[in-house]
Amino acid sequence: MPEGKGTHGPRTRDRDPGLQPERTRLAWRRTTLACAVAASLAGRQTLHGGIDPASLVVLALVVVVWLAFLALAHRRIRAMRMPRPPALSPRAAVAAVACTLALAVLGAAMLR
Repeated sequence: MPEGKGTHGPRTRDRDPGLQPERTRLAWRRTTLACAVAASLAGRQTLHGGIDPASLVVLALVVVVWLAFLALAHRRIRAMRMPRPPALSPRAAVAAVACTLALAVLGAAMLR
């Protein structure tokens, strides 16, 4: 009989995750910090370049996107506490990518 296979399919054992979940938690925290820095720089750019309605709208969108990413990252960090954390859902992955792209586009819009 092959290793790891029983008569009823693969054996299930508790996985020893090692440091992988901790590294993933730290990566989410670093990414959240980078988003916070980007949002802060966007606010600084708005105040430095003069306040006009268009800049305020873009800044408000930056804050909304940052808060959305913060909520997403917080949920993922909490999920990583479990001994066997679930995989990141496709919806959450798309949301994270959308937040990142939105911050990049909004940042470019603020430089005009």
